[in-house]
Amino acid sequence: MQYKRMPIEIESPEQLGYDTIECNLAESSVNDAVFKDLKLNINDLILCYGHHIGKPELRELIAAEHNNISIDDILITTGAASALFIAATSLLSSKDHLIVVRPNYAVNIETPRAIGCEIDFMDVNFENNFEIDVKKIQSLIKPNTKYISITTPHNPTGTVISEQTLLDLIKLAESNNCYLLVDETYRDLSLGNKLPLAASLSANVISVSSVSKAYGLPGIRIGWLITRNKKLQELFLAAKEQIFLCNSVVDEEIAHQFLQQKHLFLPSIQEKIKNNFDLVKIWMEQNPYLEWIEPHGGVTCFPRIKQEINIDTEMFYNILYNKYKTLVGPGHWFEMSKRYLRIGYGWPSSESLKKGLNNISFALSETIH
Repeated sequence: MQYKRMPIEIESPEQLGYDTIECNLAESSVNDAVFKDLKLNINDLILCYGHHIGKPELRELIAAEHNNISIDDILITTGAASALFIAATSLLSSKDHLIVVRPNYAVNIETPRAIGCEIDFMDVNFENNFEIDVKKIQSLIKPNTKYISITTPHNPTGTVISEQTLLDLIKLAESNNCYLLVDETYRDLSLGNKLPLAASLSANVISVSSVSKAYGLPGIRIGWLITRNKKLQELFLAAKEQIFLCNSVVDEEIAHQFLQQKHLFLPSIQEKIKNNFDLVKIWMEQNPYLEWIEPHGGVTCFPRIKQEINIDTEMFYNILYNKYKTLVGPGHWFEMSKRYLRIGYGWPSSESLKKGLNNISFALSETIH
């Protein structure tokens, strides 16, 4: 495999240094939880090797939230990123074909590229409200297509597919003897009704999620793969055992205790997101430079600089970061034009968000010709 670093990581807040950023609007998650606020107890935890498939009690909690899902359908992984890596490296070779709805999380693209498989992209676009074109995906399917990769709620656009679109994609996978991989990391942050867990609807579906984005626990690195396909689950377990054997029992215990109390934490998370989203919506309505497709889930939006505006995008991002100490996600993080920018509104405080949004307006006004 030929690994290549991803721009989204090279230019991430962690790489640049949080101390260089005053208004961080580049994050794609809710704000990070503080351990003492969670009131967890791990004093009696035995620091042994963990269950290879994952802590049973944690898998039971996850399974209990969904219809048609059992504890045996769930594999606990080291974050969603490793779940996506396991899926790609287990299913793909240089002789296989993959369809990816783009933009998409970089791991869903760069890992298959490192494997050397053939990739076709179904690019969503602004003019079509970033909607998935099922007929286009159907036209891309080949005899060697292994899976179709989508994410909903979508990062970076915040769009959410309809249940009918999900069912159509599942039918497409079933009729072509391939899989549908659905990254559902933001499922609990849907602004409307949540879709059913995709993996609960068919054995041809692989669902991926984690505690990082929606719950503010990226530091414990816990995610999961869900599939009702027993042979596939065994394959994924074999991959996990060869990559990192088992997860940290500390991380699994923290995730378990948190999810036991999720009902206590999630309402305040959702309320903050709604309040911050309302701030972004008002700002967008008043902004003369940007246009957007209003998001319906997640914690990010993906506005673009209006087409008729003449702007030096390199200068814009330079001024925004170096003068105003504000960071957003440039479009090239997602193989899109730099006229697009991902704004994360779940991580910053309301005050920091308002200041950051104003800084974007200032930087735009200074670089528009």
